[in-house]
Amino acid sequence: MIDHFALFGLRQVFAALRKKPARNGGFVTPSLYRFVRHPLYAGWFITLWGTPSMSMGHLLFSAVCTSYVLIAVRYEERDLVDAVGRTYERYPQSTPMFIPAPVGASRVSV
Repeated sequence: MIDHFALFGLRQVFAALRKKPARNGGFVTPSLYRFVRHPLYAGWFITLWGTPSMSMGHLLFSAVCTSYVLIAVRYEERDLVDAVGRTYERYPQSTPMFIPAPVGASRVSV
């Protein structure tokens, strides 16, 4: 999790101005992140594909956006392993990427 200052790059800029490394808030898995690694992307997929009528334009848009997310998530997870370390390396083993595991499925503890 990051706060708004880190999200918009302000925390990193202020740390660079003070010539100090930007602090990392640590790795936590609140609420939906306990069930899927990328709940925001899963919500986007539902929004993109959950339509009662699919036009060719909407189909193309949904396919392009989905492709972009599927490519970008690989880079994002690689960067998270670099930023967080072993804790994030174990997280994908215990938590599915987009679709929650069935209730009662065995999960590795993070």
